[in-house]
Amino acid sequence: MSRLAPSLSRARVQRLLADGHVLVDGRPAKAAARLRGNERIAVEIPDPEPSGVVPQDLPLAVLHQDRDLLVLDKRAGMVVHPARGTPHSTVVNALLHRLGGDAAGGDRLGLVHRLDKETSGCLVVARTEAVLADLQAQFQARTVDKVYLALVHGRLPDEGRLETPYGRHPRDRKRFTSREGSRRALTEWRVLERFGDRAALAEVTLHTGRTHQIRVHLSEAGYPVMADAAYGGTRREGRLAPDDPVRLAAAAVGRQAVHAWKLAFRHPRTGRLRRFEAPVPPDMLAAMEILRRG
Repeated sequence: MSRLAPSLSRARVQRLLADGHVLVDGRPAKAAARLRGNERIAVEIPDPEPSGVVPQDLPLAVLHQDRDLLVLDKRAGMVVHPARGTPHSTVVNALLHRLGGDAAGGDRLGLVHRLDKETSGCLVVARTEAVLADLQAQFQARTVDKVYLALVHGRLPDEGRLETPYGRHPRDRKRFTSREGSRRALTEWRVLERFGDRAALAEVTLHTGRTHQIRVHLSEAGYPVMADAAYGGTRREGRLAPDDPVRLAAAAVGRQAVHAWKLAFRHPRTGRLRRFEAPVPPDMLAAMEILRRG
């Protein structure tokens, strides 16, 4: 089916099958059905249903835009997709205003991946179903380069690699852990700058894309991300004196100190490797300046 309609993503094809919009010899097709040959296949592609998401004129920092995709520098504090607690002021609301109907993916609006609310940096958005499917395949094949910056507590080793199980935390379903789980997670890092023995700026490369992966891996290794309330950063800062430079730096960031710094992938139309970089945001720059002075 995907070969017959290459402009449709696999998820869209699955929805069309589930909703009875794919007919084989006049009868609704099942996803597991095997074709013998010479069947007549008909596909009805209905107009997309209104998502209920309201377009909003919100500022978006665009690193790149062409007829196929956009690469955004998402600001910290902005949710990517509307949810029950945040129906407005998200990246999707802003994209609806900017692009109107010129985007793929139904209610996902071409979102190939996501970033945590408090994580800033590179986010790619597809403008057609074909581009969405291509980029999703690249992410799933782990051929996309994803490099982050993180400010962490402690004397992080110069470089390291963590490959662990990964799953939901057994006692807190909003958190994750690298100590158990059915999936695998792989993170590598190298230290770019040290601030004595008490903090460091790390370049972190993700080879998998698990939720909260950087924060979990570094925290459970003993080096929590600064200002991270969920995984031990703010707890460690709370034990410091009010005028301690590490505590002041964490306050200057005011959110988990993680930035999606660099992103590289093959452009779906040209096949060329494209590299993008989101500038280090002012809050992390301010934190680093405090740590350097300390």
